[in-house]
Amino acid sequence: LSNKATYSRKQEGKTELWALRPTWTRVMTQEDNIRIVVAEAAHEIYVDTILATIEEAAKKRGTGIAKRTHEYVATKMKEAKAILALDGDKFAGFSYIETWGNKHYVTTSGLIVHPDYQGRGVAKRIKDYTFTLARIRWPHAKIFSLTSGDAVMKMNTALGYVPVSFNQLTDDEAFWRGCLGCCNHNILEEKERRFCICTGMLWDPDKHHGEPTSLEVFKDVMRALVLRGIE
Repeated sequence: LSNKATYSRKQEGKTELWALRPTWTRVMTQEDNIRIVVAEAAHEIYVDTILATIEEAAKKRGTGIAKRTHEYVATKMKEAKAILALDGDKFAGFSYIETWGNKHYVTTSGLIVHPDYQGRGVAKRIKDYTFTLARIRWPHAKIFSLTSGDAVMKMNTALGYVPVSFNQLTDDEAFWRGCLGCCNHNILEEKERRFCICTGMLWDPDKHHGEPTSLEVFKDVMRALVLRGIE
């Protein structure tokens, strides 16, 4: 990267230009001392807590969830495909992204907020960051979500996602294998993968003008990627 890089972002039909300088060393947004950051390798210390929190939340809701391993989540952090919320050194929330179908589709998944931080808007902030991370790294990809949670559906709708049948989502077998660990997988198979307990929601970049998240979030995510040398 050069000493000064300029990036553009389309917003409401306009192109906004801004500069990044390497003297910016920390990327975060703060509210009630909670920082939202693009996760990195050093954050692997939180992985087991993240997985335990996700599992407990699924049990509480009585719904299924695609189980992930420690290695899977740690890899997402190392690849700059995850967002982490921290209160000092305490885990507050998490989500990650993944690409499918030769990067034509992106999912934002595993959104979880620790019970101690629920009801404080943390989930919405994490969702905005994961969505923005996906938009920056794969701007032409369709972004989709499979969820059984009302709160996630509400956030998706606010961003412009629309409910769709599963045949409008990726046909990448690797994605659907991720559902094998869900307790509702038998329903998915019985319905020949047309629908399940989860709702499919899709954000198609060809059907939107401008970005639904703030320029501040965009800048924060971009800075983090530039500092790590990720384009």
